[in-house]
Amino acid sequence: MGAVGAQRAAPPHGRVAEPPADSDDRVTATPRLELDLPAVARAFRAFREALPEAEVAYAVKANPHPEVLALLAGLGASVDLASVGELDACLLAGIAPARMSWGNPVKKPADVRAAVAAGVTRFTTDATDDVDLLARLAPGAAVTVRLGVDDDGSATPFAGKFGVTPDGAAALLARARAAGLHPHGLGFHPGSQQTDPDAWRRGIAAATRAVERFGAPVAELNVGGGFPTRHGAGPVPDLTACADAIRGALAAHAAVPGVGTWRPHLVAEPGRVLVADAGVLVAEVVLVTERAGRRWVYLDVGRYQGLAETEGEMIVYRLRTPGHPPGAARGPVVLAGPTCDGDDVLYRHADVRLPLDLAPGDVVEFLGAGAYTASYASVGFNGLPPLPTVIHPAPDHAPRETG
Repeated sequence: MGAVGAQRAAPPHGRVAEPPADSDDRVTATPRLELDLPAVARAFRAFREALPEAEVAYAVKANPHPEVLALLAGLGASVDLASVGELDACLLAGIAPARMSWGNPVKKPADVRAAVAAGVTRFTTDATDDVDLLARLAPGAAVTVRLGVDDDGSATPFAGKFGVTPDGAAALLARARAAGLHPHGLGFHPGSQQTDPDAWRRGIAAATRAVERFGAPVAELNVGGGFPTRHGAGPVPDLTACADAIRGALAAHAAVPGVGTWRPHLVAEPGRVLVADAGVLVAEVVLVTERAGRRWVYLDVGRYQGLAETEGEMIVYRLRTPGHPPGAARGPVVLAGPTCDGDDVLYRHADVRLPLDLAPGDVVEFLGAGAYTASYASVGFNGLPPLPTVIHPAPDHAPRETG
């Protein structure tokens, strides 16, 4: 059975996860993620304009909504996959297997079999056992070895979870070649929400060292994702700065000692920067109270319904309060979610200020929330349903809720 035919059974959360029966309620109930598809299209075109020499492989995990995938497929995007579920979704969206790469170095045999059956031929690896797995189940596949690089400057560093040294990468490329695989490329990821363009320079320098150790050029260089968008009040480099850093580093390292000129096919894996600014997460105030001299505001959305990136306050969303004039008096708050879990507190330390007259029933909007929200939401913690997405297509269409 092919990957699409092998769909998993529906999650067993039953009635808890069903949206209200009335379509108007589905569009207006909170919490919900409102997603503007034209904004996704604009962001994709802006990325391609900033880095036209790169194959743009969308990081599906950022927002795997079927309409997002179909839109990007129509715009010519490739995709970076991490699971059979994402493979199924991309096939259903009409994305050709030739435009897919399996970017997750942690794979089960069933994952590889499903990918091969679907026609995927590009895989990322960073371990000897995984190379051997690919050699057994995906003979002749194109293999990209992931480097572990310095990801200082990112909001969510990988902390050594993935990647190898340049020497280790050269050894894995050689092992892949000896096992009948195609040692196709090198790659790295500078960390999510990377605000230091030099991170890409450091990654490309590491890749160049790996090529030198391997003793031969590889066809592809994957510079990962991490391209930032605006959260909170801190400065964020624009795409041009990141693209210039990549372009400059490639030029500086084009001549590899003992190898010659290296001009690889460039791949980038943007996720957040394509979909974040297209999304607004709409929530409702449930309770406002004072505890130990601090004002607490409880919302009907929290860490388990899509705001996982508030863990450690690593992402501080910009907030908007419709119905309150911009000049309304504001004060600091502790912002919390609705569940009974003590970890379901969004912001204790960040300087989050909301109107002093905020009351239950008022709306609070999280801006830039199109990435890593709906895809992070649980399927029923505390009996709460997953975060629904309301799609806004072209301006002459009415919004529609799609689950």
